[in-house]
Amino acid sequence: MTDLTIKITTDKGYDDTVALMRAQLAEAGFGVLTEIDIKATLKTKLDVDVEPQIILGACRPQLAHAAMQADPSIAALLPCNVVVRADGNQTIVEAFDPMAMTAMALDAPAALHDIAQDARGRLTGALEAVRNA
Repeated sequence: MTDLTIKITTDKGYDDTVALMRAQLAEAGFGVLTEIDIKATLKTKLDVDVEPQIILGACRPQLAHAAMQADPSIAALLPCNVVVRADGNQTIVEAFDPMAMTAMALDAPAALHDIAQDARGRLTGALEAVRNA
């Protein structure tokens, strides 16, 4: 799935990485609208144990609004999902690449491409800041 995501790996612990990711998303102008604790959900629903993993539904309202004005159907692909998951001694952070949205939107207007480029730059910067923190 690497064609659909932007990904980093860090030696930082899971909890520290989640906190850093939240802070860096805020720094990049994103708010977290939704949060899904995969570990807790799978334990509750299936009684299985997995390593910690969370999905943060990140949104920069200005970009979301502009994208929906360019193509109202893009709302089905919002918010931008950012996943933080423990993987042994490492933590992986992976975000859905906003540029993949434009590939899914046939005949996407140029404005949508520009908006996705902006969102991608912000998300990439946030992930790199987590890696370098």
